Amino acid sequence: MAVWEPPPGPAGGGQRSPASTVRVSPKDTPANVAATFSAMGARRLLVFGGVALIVGGMLFGDIFAVFVLHQNGDRTGEELLAAARAVMAQNAPGVNNAFGQIGNLLEDRGTKIDTHVHMTDVGYLALLLALIQPYVALSAARKKLLAKWLLIGGTLLPVGIFLIHYVGLAYSPFRVIGWASALADSAGALLIIALIGELWGLWNHFRSMRVGAVEAELPDDRSRERRTLLAGGTLLVLIGFLHGAWYAGAMLYQHEARETAILDTVLDGASANDLTAAGRSVTDYGALQTEKAVNIAAHSHIIEFGLLAILLSFVQPYVFLGAEWKRRWVNLLLAGSVILPVFVLLELKMGLVAGGIADLGGLMVIIALVAMLVGVLRYSGKLEAETGVPA
Repeated sequence: MAVWEPPPGPAGGGQRSPASTVRVSPKDTPANVAATFSAMGARRLLVFGGVALIVGGMLFGDIFAVFVLHQNGDRTGEELLAAARAVMAQNAPGVNNAFGQIGNLLEDRGTKIDTHVHMTDVGYLALLLALIQPYVALSAARKKLLAKWLLIGGTLLPVGIFLIHYVGLAYSPFRVIGWASALADSAGALLIIALIGELWGLWNHFRSMRVGAVEAELPDDRSRERRTLLAGGTLLVLIGFLHGAWYAGAMLYQHEARETAILDTVLDGASANDLTAAGRSVTDYGALQTEKAVNIAAHSHIIEFGLLAILLSFVQPYVFLGAEWKRRWVNLLLAGSVILPVFVLLELKMGLVAGGIADLGGLMVIIALVAMLVGVLRYSGKLEAETGVPA
């Protein structure tokens, strides 16, 4: 802490009172905070792009959950039952067609889940890289270029993954790689290059034994919002780990054994021409897959939301909103982070009602993120207005 003291009074003046000594943190001054968020610098690009990618990924995930996920599961069960009927009728082409449809549905579901996961994960990565920029020993221009490459790759990668199911191998010069896959792979390579560049900058920093950072560090913010996000995020991560450990120890192997037994029952029923038994087994298989999915989804989402809260705690100095509104958005984000995984788990008992509430929890997180992104944009506009630098 730097100590600022007022100049001495007139000659022969009395003693200064204790209240006349004011303690000021050098990192808390507006000028120093602004210096850590330079116009169109690497950190600003990474914060903007990271939050935007997370918002886009979560919005896509919400839409997928509402309009695709459950319908896809129902159709997969129907095709599995159709395969059992074809086995009973000794219809080999029918069996192949049914399993082809199942593979198509699984690819549709898998590419959409991967789109959601990759977009949000690159957003987390961008926020993390924004925090370590002071220790990346590269020129400002090179760090800005790496930030652009990372954000371009992080945008094109999920787009390519999403298009894989729809483009396939059409007009592709390769036998097993379509244009969408080539786009996703190229975007992934761009991400790798950007990360190698960031690692090289970190290596340069530590190899040269630099004292301190190569640019201004993050502001030393001790606001209530930051402390709430740090504490809430840490608690969410801990709960997610505990739930994952419980599921792995108490349920995972049991689910695997049940899955094998149900598939054997489906084949036995088909071989014995018992359509009723086969249909019951297909229903049991769908219920088991739902039970596995909700546990895995709850485990992963609560940890991801915890990490998101921790990362967002470090960018709160750049959110130009009133203190009361910042607290509201922080509380809304943490509330949605709890509601979504809890009601995902409750889908087994409450059905679509719990699913709708879980989607509402996801929407709460999205709204809070958009509000914080607006706050960061307002902060940037404020800096440009004060300095006269065009945005």
